[in-house]
Amino acid sequence: MSEPLPEREYMEYDVLVVGGGPAGLSAAIRLRQLAAEQDFDISVCLIEKGSEVGAHILSGAVIDPIGLNKLIPDWKEQGAPIDTPVTSDHFIVLGPSGSLSIPSFLYPPLMNNHGNYIVSLASVSRWLATKAEELGVEIYPGFAGAEVLYNEDGSVRGVATGDMGVGKDGELKDSYTRGMELRAKYTLFAEGARGSLSKELIRKFKLDEGREPQKFGIGLKELWEIDPAKHKKGKVQHTLGWPLDNATGGGSFLYHFGENLVSVGFVVHLNYKNPYLSPFDEFQRFKQHPAIRETLEGGKRIAYGARAITEGGFQSVPKLTFPGGALIGCSAGFVNVPRIKGSHNAMLTGMMGAEAAFDAVKAGRQADELTAYTEAYEHSSVYKDLKRVRNVKPFLSRFGTIVGMALGGLDMWMNNLGLGLPFTLKHGKPDHESLKKASECKPIDYPKPDGKVSFDKLSSVFLSATNHEEDQPVHLKLKDPAIPIAYNLPTFDEPAQRYCPAGVYEVVREADGSNPRFQINAQNCVHCKTCDIKDPTQNITWTVPEGAGGPNYPNM
Repeated sequence: MSEPLPEREYMEYDVLVVGGGPAGLSAAIRLRQLAAEQDFDISVCLIEKGSEVGAHILSGAVIDPIGLNKLIPDWKEQGAPIDTPVTSDHFIVLGPSGSLSIPSFLYPPLMNNHGNYIVSLASVSRWLATKAEELGVEIYPGFAGAEVLYNEDGSVRGVATGDMGVGKDGELKDSYTRGMELRAKYTLFAEGARGSLSKELIRKFKLDEGREPQKFGIGLKELWEIDPAKHKKGKVQHTLGWPLDNATGGGSFLYHFGENLVSVGFVVHLNYKNPYLSPFDEFQRFKQHPAIRETLEGGKRIAYGARAITEGGFQSVPKLTFPGGALIGCSAGFVNVPRIKGSHNAMLTGMMGAEAAFDAVKAGRQADELTAYTEAYEHSSVYKDLKRVRNVKPFLSRFGTIVGMALGGLDMWMNNLGLGLPFTLKHGKPDHESLKKASECKPIDYPKPDGKVSFDKLSSVFLSATNHEEDQPVHLKLKDPAIPIAYNLPTFDEPAQRYCPAGVYEVVREADGSNPRFQINAQNCVHCKTCDIKDPTQNITWTVPEGAGGPNYPNM
């Protein structure tokens, strides 16, 4: 690229929202609601890296409607795709061949799903997008925020979308188009877990100073159409235990909704220690358990995906604001881990951020800190929601699944009685530091998929409808290309070839096993961000690919 790049064109708005999930859409809607209520016009733009809103949304999902009730109280009358109330709630501990059901009266009250709904969060997001557009929000799908823009004083000015038409060799193709600058008085970042721009902002403004490291899990999900005779609409089932050992955190969900549809998912906490562990293969093995297989057998798998989940909770929430913008939703990490719910908190924090930004714009301010958002959060139901479960994740990490679950459950019961622990446990080290050396661990022999209930990675990626323009620079960047083979392979047997749920990373050898090299199949990437989180040397950086690249989830 010897010739200078053309100048970017730009568009200016009062507020820019980056990300079209529940948090970003709630923020955009709330901004325009306030504009109508107070007769003060405010321009709002939302960009979404997926090919359409909802294309990259993956969640269980059982939602607590508290956020939606506040945002759009008459959502039922307006036709929201939320029509499966939870009718039964089951919690099971799995062993290698058997299972133990935990009676519901032992659950802490906050674990009760009465009044919640089983949904496709992608479908809910698409519906929210129509509501936002009706209110006058400009939504641009297929445009990823690739770069944060700054004013001369260091405050955030907005974002730039990625350039299009750059070849794999870095040369500009005939189709080259420069990205667009989207400038705003305030920018709200709603990228979800481990957002690439949010990660930069946290580092630049030291937003995590004095906080515990953010913790993560990887969630893998399949959507199945099952035998109508086995379908129990409204049934919710969660499990702990097998196939994970007691030292490895995680669990599963099985949700019956819609017309003979079942969402089946599996979460592995990313502080696992054994570098031979493969979250994808643990998920496939889990489905072979008699308590799970009986539901799926004879059905048809119709979609697959994976996504990182924030798990740090209360003590890991970073400083929320910086000059010119704020983090909302899972960009900041408001998931309630024991409830396995975050969309309600994402929506509520999106609304709080929007209200602070609206008041600032109306007052004639721009590019300063939205301190009113932080104050609103600290006096909100979200803050209380996270605070009362803040010790559950550390208990699981320190004491393992069985003892940790018992201590966490006791703590939640005590909190319900107003007798919670007077201290906040720490998480300790970040997830990428938790791996033991391969020489200290035993390889895991995973069974071959049967093609009926369990499957391989490539056929799974096919069902995610993942697509990337092949002739583009690889969006998974290695800080040092030598590390995977020179260090990760001898030390950890290069765990990227196992923690990635999409077959992106391979160690390729000659026929005689010699001359190993690290291969990145970037076109397979489902944008889960696990590599950015779990790589032991933090050598992999996930960046946005060109245009609308990535998965295209239909109903996840």
